[in-house]
Amino acid sequence: MIHGFQKLTLLDYPGKVACTVFLGGCNFRCPFCQNAGLVLRPENEPVIEEEEILHVLKKRQGILEGVCVTGGEPTLYPDLERFLRKIKAAGYCVKLDTNGYRPEILKHLVEEKLVDYVAMDIKNAPARYAETVGVPTLQMDKIRESVSYLMQNVVEYEFRTTVARELHGSEEMLEIGAWIAGCRRYFLQGYQESEHVINPVFTSYSKEELNQFVELLRRWVPTAEVRGVE
Repeated sequence: MIHGFQKLTLLDYPGKVACTVFLGGCNFRCPFCQNAGLVLRPENEPVIEEEEILHVLKKRQGILEGVCVTGGEPTLYPDLERFLRKIKAAGYCVKLDTNGYRPEILKHLVEEKLVDYVAMDIKNAPARYAETVGVPTLQMDKIRESVSYLMQNVVEYEFRTTVARELHGSEEMLEIGAWIAGCRRYFLQGYQESEHVINPVFTSYSKEELNQFVELLRRWVPTAEVRGVE
C-alpha cells in the first residue's frame, strides 16, 4: 500500500526535480529506522490511492523529472512492477530505494528497464549486519548478491550507510570499504536522534567525525562523502 507522497523534492533524486512515494512494510527491523510507522504498523498509516499519484504526475509533466519510490521496503509491494510501468509510461525516471534483500526483484526491475537509479543501503560490515537490521536469521548472501549485481554497473546506483555511534566505528568502516571497493558512489549519512525511531537508544557522530570515516573509506572508494549533515 502507498502510505505517503511528497510532491516535490530536490534532494532525494540526484540531479533531478522529483517527488517521493512511500510504501509500507519492511523485512528488516533496523532499530534506528526513522520510518517506524511504515515498518511496524503500516496498517495504521493513511492510504493514498495510486490514481491520485498518477494524476499529480500527469499534471506536473515538464516540471517533475523523476519519482523516488521508497519505504519501508518497496520490493515487498506486490503491485510494484505494475505501478512502475505506469510511472514510466507517464515519462518519468524512477529511483528505487532498497535494502537489497530481494535481489531477484531488483534484477527483474532493472532488466525490465523500470528503474533508472538504485539507492541501496549498506547497513553495516557483514559481521554486524544481522544485529544492525534486527533480523537474527538474516541471509547475508542475498545482500552480497544485490551489491555484486549493482557493482556491474547495469544501472545508475549509489550505496549509503546511516551511521550510529553504537553500531559503526573505524573497524566497520574499513570492512565496508574493502567489501564495496570500486563502487560508483558511497554516502555516509548521520543518524538523526529522534524519539520516533524503532529503538531510540542511539547517538550520532559529528560531521567532522563522519569526515574522518570518509578519509578511511577513500582508500577503496575515492568518491565516498558525507551527505545531509550540517
